[in-house]
Amino acid sequence: MAGVIEMTARRRPSAPLLTRMRDCSPGLGGGLVGGAVAAGLGLASFAVLVMLLWISSPYPDSGPGGALHVAAALWLLAHGAELVRVDTLSGVPAPVGVPPLLLLALPVWLLHRAGRDAAYGGVTGGGGDGHPADGEGDEGPPLVPVRTSWPGVVLGYLAVAAPAALYAAGGPLRPSWVWAGLCVAAVAVVAAGAGVWSAYGRPGRPLRRALGVLPVGVRPLLLGPDGRPGVATRAAAAGLGVLLAGGAMLTALSLVGHGAAAQGALLRLTEGWSGRFAVLLLCAALVPNAAVWGAAYALGPGFALGAGHVVSPLSSAPAPFLPPFPLLAAVPAEGPGTPVHWAAGLVPVVAGVVLGRRVAKAAAGTERGGTSPGRGRTEAWSAGRTVRATGLAALLCAAVLAGLAALAGGPLGVSVLARFGPVWWQVGLAALAWLVLLAVPTALGSRAWHRRALGADEPRIGRQREEPAESADGEGGGRLRRAARRRAGWFARVGGGREARADGATEAATGSGARAAVATPAAGTAPARGAAGARPGAAAGAAWEEAWWGESRQTSEVTQDTRTTRSSETSEAEDEGKAEGEGKGKEKGEN
Repeated sequence: MAGVIEMTARRRPSAPLLTRMRDCSPGLGGGLVGGAVAAGLGLASFAVLVMLLWISSPYPDSGPGGALHVAAALWLLAHGAELVRVDTLSGVPAPVGVPPLLLLALPVWLLHRAGRDAAYGGVTGGGGDGHPADGEGDEGPPLVPVRTSWPGVVLGYLAVAAPAALYAAGGPLRPSWVWAGLCVAAVAVVAAGAGVWSAYGRPGRPLRRALGVLPVGVRPLLLGPDGRPGVATRAAAAGLGVLLAGGAMLTALSLVGHGAAAQGALLRLTEGWSGRFAVLLLCAALVPNAAVWGAAYALGPGFALGAGHVVSPLSSAPAPFLPPFPLLAAVPAEGPGTPVHWAAGLVPVVAGVVLGRRVAKAAAGTERGGTSPGRGRTEAWSAGRTVRATGLAALLCAAVLAGLAALAGGPLGVSVLARFGPVWWQVGLAALAWLVLLAVPTALGSRAWHRRALGADEPRIGRQREEPAESADGEGGGRLRRAARRRAGWFARVGGGREARADGATEAATGSGARAAVATPAAGTAPARGAAGARPGAAAGAAWEEAWWGESRQTSEVTQDTRTTRSSETSEAEDEGKAEGEGKGKEKGEN
């Protein structure tokens, strides 16, 4: 027994070792599993949606195997990969390269979550955001190194994407191997990297290291010293948001104006409610594409609806035989542009003004230096730095919009349908020209106006800070004392020097009383009224009113005392005169 007890006692220290093994980071294996799960969930989501539409369809063209092939092809198309349709009427394979941008949101979100969870080692704090719970951030296991978690997620995702592409190749929509390999890998690397970066608290060092190739004066404009986006980045995001929102608004207005044509296209395209529901889902997935197309239309280059057929505010020439589709029915009719079409130019004008004002706010020194306490306004920029920041913001906004235009378009067939959507380099150049021509003057003008406004405000702010020192006894008390002096001055002039001295003494007492009347309610009554929900300034108003009527009553008492003193002195003088007259009469009588 003693030996058993001794062996048991020796094995007890192994518990901390098991705990450390259980709590250690899973490393590359956890990343591989996370990436594979993310790819599997994405494929399953597309498969469920396609199978539901296939089941509800009254006239399915193929069996469940064909529906699953289509689901795998759509999953690859959501990453931006180009597909090739082989069962065409002419027998010539037709490329399908317009990816619905809204479908890209699901793979990106799944990869982001997988990268973040892989960096946490699969340990979450019980919250929906995946961060450690409050009070447990320091007690949990350390984060998995980036060189392990990030490649693990990417490799696990690609390990599932490759068989999916092979499976889709046996269906009616076959992926282009070059585009599938490039697009799926790029989405996996970027989205998983963003997830790992967010798990580490979004540090600014990797971004600063990536921006090291740029000039020194450009880096702070793109990335702030605290890791937040710089002035040029925020201004570019604001301008891009205005352009995309304006493009979406133009699309919506065109759909409303061509509502009958869009409804007719929907009814001609399919007859069953399941088919119409599928068409509506496709239109919803193409809404971001339509917003980019609308922005390109507002900028001037427009978009192509077939080779050699461009739709722009100046002229509209769509292809003569377009497939019936609700979004294509909203395209302006063929012919030259009208003032209604030219009004779309207001969108880049507003975008340029917004971008310029965002830069001017920082250039004038009106932005705070940060969110930490004690940080005041930043220094005002020179005109040259303002122009450089505005030009950099315009360049960044134009580059991002050009990339979106490249993603939002592509071929839908051969021959005439080989070009569909905006031309990315034309959109980029047009956006850069619009923004530079409008944002630079706006930034310089707004900067000068803000600086002049700040210069005009500085003396007033100084006087406001000096006034409380002067009015320690209350602003109302000073006015009351001056009013009391004006009232008592007439009686002092009538009563003579002695009355003036009495009034002066009484006025000094009244002034001190007014100061006490104003100070006492402000210290006692105002907090009580504020706690009860009174309006701001009600306590001060009550104090001034009380001081006013109190001093008025004191002034009335002073006036009454002055009149009484004057009457008594006049009576004494009359009595002295009578006594003197009687004395003189007696002397005359004796004489």
